[in-house]
Amino acid sequence: MSTLPVFDGLAPAGTDFSRDPHPVLAHLREQGPVHRVPTEGAGDVWVVVGHDAARAALTDPRLSNDVRHSARWSGDGGHAIGRNMLQTDPPDHTRLRGIVAREFTARRVEALRPHIEEISRELLDGIAPLGRADLVASFARPLPVAVIGELLGVPAEDRESFRTWSELMVFAPATESAAAAAGEMTAYLTRLLHAKERSPGDDLLSALVRAEDATGGRLPAGELLGMAFVLLVAGHETTVNLLANGTYALLTHPEQLAALRADRSLLDGAVEEMLRYEGPVTSAAYRWTAAPMDVGGVTIPAGEAVLVLLASASRDPERCTEPDRFDIRRPRTGGGHLAFGHGVHHCLGAPLARLEAAVAFTALLDRFPGLALDADPADVPWRPGLIRGITRLPVRFGPHR
Repeated sequence: MSTLPVFDGLAPAGTDFSRDPHPVLAHLREQGPVHRVPTEGAGDVWVVVGHDAARAALTDPRLSNDVRHSARWSGDGGHAIGRNMLQTDPPDHTRLRGIVAREFTARRVEALRPHIEEISRELLDGIAPLGRADLVASFARPLPVAVIGELLGVPAEDRESFRTWSELMVFAPATESAAAAAGEMTAYLTRLLHAKERSPGDDLLSALVRAEDATGGRLPAGELLGMAFVLLVAGHETTVNLLANGTYALLTHPEQLAALRADRSLLDGAVEEMLRYEGPVTSAAYRWTAAPMDVGGVTIPAGEAVLVLLASASRDPERCTEPDRFDIRRPRTGGGHLAFGHGVHHCLGAPLARLEAAVAFTALLDRFPGLALDADPADVPWRPGLIRGITRLPVRFGPHR
């Protein structure tokens, strides 16, 4: 289950949730922090739209990531490929996350900086002579794919395949094509992990194959497979959309773009504002109430599906002044945005995403001082879903370096 609820019946007249969900989410917040919303084919889902209610929900142990707590559950636990951190609760989640955290260190992430800089230069060199390009296809998509492939030790010739499988599974989850992609990715990752066992390298998957938990045991095959799947998919899909959505925000707010060009010390704040204003993750993963619980003053029965809408929480005016204004100088105060989630499931890859964004935007702005949108903003297509982003971003370069 990875589609969003049907908001049409709750939306103000004339709004288009797929293109711009924020007026709809603001309308919901005005009526309260928690709502019950229908989905297509999956019954009703409770959505949490207020910032304080979202933070509280994301740290409440009664809200489970394990689908077996769903009143509608039947099957093997709903694990797309193996058992993974996104679909488990403590203590299993704590054990799995701890193994990854020991290997996915700040030192390992920072060591990727020269490689990210090199890939960025090569991609921009390739499109500079063209004068214009689709920045998603030519830069925002291939950069994170190459980076996560390098980190995990996926051979360069295989990276396009796993990108295709990933997109089908994330953006067309209930289709035969997605099921076929899951089967192909499972077979591929199984072969890759066996290869790492036979001949380990200096990459994260090799480290995870060798890693031991607190009892001295190694990860079972199913958990190792699930770990590889989550790291590959979550490690690049979200960053693709951070880069695309962030570039769009800059190009449609020229005064903010000019300020960043004039003062690069604003870059870290600009990335945080991109994450808050148009972050790539609309919602945290589906959760289920393991017991009746109060969320934002609303009692949700046991066994119910819950979505914490991070995009809404990050624009809650109770937390953020003028939330619909894009401001790269915005002070980062008490709580900040929730683009990376909160609590025990806070995104483990947040430091890598921030690093990729900082390097990518530096390279882009340095190379193309005249970068501009090459389309009417209303014509730029957006893809709705739990991971939301621009599918095509036409730009022109003007004079460049």
